Amino acid sequence: MKSTTRNTRSMLFAVLAVGALAASTAVSAASPRRGEAPGIYQQELAVCGHNQQDRAACIREAGAARQAAAQGGLTSAPDYRANALARCGLQQQPDDRAACEARVLGSSGNTQASVDGSVMGGGVIRESVTTIVMPAPAMAPEPMPMPRPMPRPMPQPMPAPLR
Repeated sequence: MKSTTRNTRSMLFAVLAVGALAASTAVSAASPRRGEAPGIYQQELAVCGHNQQDRAACIREAGAARQAAAQGGLTSAPDYRANALARCGLQQQPDDRAACEARVLGSSGNTQASVDGSVMGGGVIRESVTTIVMPAPAMAPEPMPMPRPMPRPMPQPMPAPLR
């Protein structure tokens, strides 16, 4: 009798576990909810394995992003350019502010800006080179001639010694 009760409980537990697994799979495979565009999850999964991130971690993050989007936790991407320009506004000197904006926006005026690297590679480096034309130095005045040294008198012969 105890064996039959134990088997019935085990079967009931197994059926409940399979049902819970099926329900969770159905919920995760359901159509996208608030704020999630169709196919985003599939696009994120397609990238997994083709980047420098571990495939399992990539799949976990794609699932977490999908869950957050379903709960309305994801918003649109921040405007990094506007944020960077706002930080440039904190520069005190106008020349420094202009150089900062040139780095953010790219080349402008006599400043050439370049961006190198990637976030996946470890960082983005922004460089700007400003060309400043220096005025030619003023012509130096002609040096004054040096006065000639006075001629030295001719040495006189030594007098004869006294005896």
